Amino acid sequence: MATIPVDSRVNSKTAEFFSRQHRMLIDGRFVPAASGKTFPVYNPATGEEVARVPEAEAEDVDRAVTAARRAFDSGPWSRMSPSQRGQLIWKLADLLEANLDEFAEIESLDNGKPFSVARVADLPLSIDMFRYMAGWATKITGSTLPFSDAFHSYTLREPIGVVGQIIPWNFPLLMAVWKLAPALAAGCCVVLKVAEQTPMTALRLAELIEQAGFPAGVVNILTGYGEGAGAPLAEHPLVDKVAFTGSTEVGKLIVKASAGNLKKVSLELGGKSPAIIFPDADLERAIPGTASAIFFNQGQCCCAGSRLFVHESVYDKVLQGVSDIAGGIRVGAGIDPKTEMGPLVSEEQFDRVTGFIDSGVREGARVAVGGKRHGNRGYFVQPTVLTHTKPEMKVVREEIFGPVVCAESFSDSDLDRVAREANNTIYGLAASVWTRDLSTAHKMARLIRSGTVWINCHNVFDASLPFGGYKQSGWGREMGEEVLHNYTELKAVTAAL
Repeated sequence: MATIPVDSRVNSKTAEFFSRQHRMLIDGRFVPAASGKTFPVYNPATGEEVARVPEAEAEDVDRAVTAARRAFDSGPWSRMSPSQRGQLIWKLADLLEANLDEFAEIESLDNGKPFSVARVADLPLSIDMFRYMAGWATKITGSTLPFSDAFHSYTLREPIGVVGQIIPWNFPLLMAVWKLAPALAAGCCVVLKVAEQTPMTALRLAELIEQAGFPAGVVNILTGYGEGAGAPLAEHPLVDKVAFTGSTEVGKLIVKASAGNLKKVSLELGGKSPAIIFPDADLERAIPGTASAIFFNQGQCCCAGSRLFVHESVYDKVLQGVSDIAGGIRVGAGIDPKTEMGPLVSEEQFDRVTGFIDSGVREGARVAVGGKRHGNRGYFVQPTVLTHTKPEMKVVREEIFGPVVCAESFSDSDLDRVAREANNTIYGLAASVWTRDLSTAHKMARLIRSGTVWINCHNVFDASLPFGGYKQSGWGREMGEEVLHNYTELKAVTAAL
C-alpha cells in the first residue's frame, strides 16, 4: 500500500485516490501491467513515495494499440457523428470542471507545482481546451475545387487513424489535454503514454473518460518508462501517427523509432527563449513580466524566458528588479497556499539544474541571487539570476529547464543585430519583446525565428492560439485550428462528369 499524503489541506477524496491500487486504461477496462510490475511515484516536495502505478511494457502497448485500431477501424467511434464526438468531449470538460479542486491537489502533490497555480492555470486551460476542441468536431470540412466543367472535384479531411501520444511531466494534465482534445475531435483513437514522474492526473482523467461514456478502445492510457513503453509505442506498426512533447534529444529518438512504417510525427520540443527589454520599455511591467517568464512553474517551461537581454541604459535597474523578485519568491511545498514556487519535479531534475548552475559559475558566470538548494528536504532550488554570461557557455546554449535566467546587456540599436543575437540558438520556440514602440515590437516579431512572439507579455496561452517551434524546437503546432492538421489526412476526390 502506498503512503497516503498526510496534510490537513488535502481533502479526503484526494488522499483516497492516492491510496488506491492504480490501474491503466486499456480497451475500456482498468488493468494492471501484463507483467504485474509497478513503479513508485514520489512527492517532489518531500521525496517520499505517495503511490505505485503499473509499469507498462511492449505487451501492454500492443494490447492498447490493438484496441485503438479496432475502435477506429470497426468500432463505434468511426461510426459516431462529429456532433456526438463533440458532445462527449464537452461532457468530459464538465466532469473535469466538477472535480477541479481535486485535480489541482493531485497535480500539486504529483508534480510539485503550487496548488494555487494549478487551480487558476492548469485546470481552467485544460477545461477550455476540451470545450474549444469539442466545437471543432463539427467544423472539420473539405472544399470544392471548380477547376474544370468536365470534372467535379472536392477534398475530404479525414482522421489520420490511431495516434500514439507521449507527454512530459511539467504540465501533466494540460499536456494530456493538449494531445487528447484535438485527436478526439478529429475522430482519431489514442494511446497516451504519460510521463513516469507524473502519472496521477492522467489516471484520474481516465476515470472521467469512462464516466463520460467514451467507447472502449478510443482512449487508452499507459503508465511506464520511455524505453519500456514509449519506444514500443513509437515503433508500433499499427500506429499511424506519433505526437510527442518533451526534450529535443528524445524527440530525435522518436523520429528514428517512427521510421519503420513512416508514420506521421509532430514534435513540441525544447527552447531557450529570449526576453528582450528595450530602453523605452515600461519597466513596471517588464521587470515582473520577465521574472515570471523564467520563474513560473519553477522554470520548467519549454518556452521559459531563460535568456534575458536588456539594453544597457536600463540593465542595472532591470537586473536589480528581477533579482529582488527572485529573492522574495516564497518557495515551498505546492500544497501550501502561501507557496509561490514549488520544487523541481524529481531528484534527477534537481541534479540537472544544480549541475547547470555549477557549470555556469565554473565558466565565469556570477550569481546575482539564488544559485543554491532551498532547504534540506525535497527537490527545491532557489530562483537564480546569472550575470556575466557569454554565448558559448553551457548555461546559455542548453536548455536548463529550471528557475535559472542568464542576464546580459546589449547596446546596439540595430534591430537586425539584436535579432541575430536572440536567434543565436538551435531552438526557436518563443520570445518576448518589451517596448512601447509598436514599430520596434512588430519589426522584432518578424525578425525573431520562433513559433511564438509575445509583445509586452510572456507565457500567454489560449486554446485558439497555435503553439510550436522553429528549428530544433519541433515540427507542427499544438492548439488552435492548426493542430487539427496533425491529426487529419487530406484526400482529393475527382469525378468525370
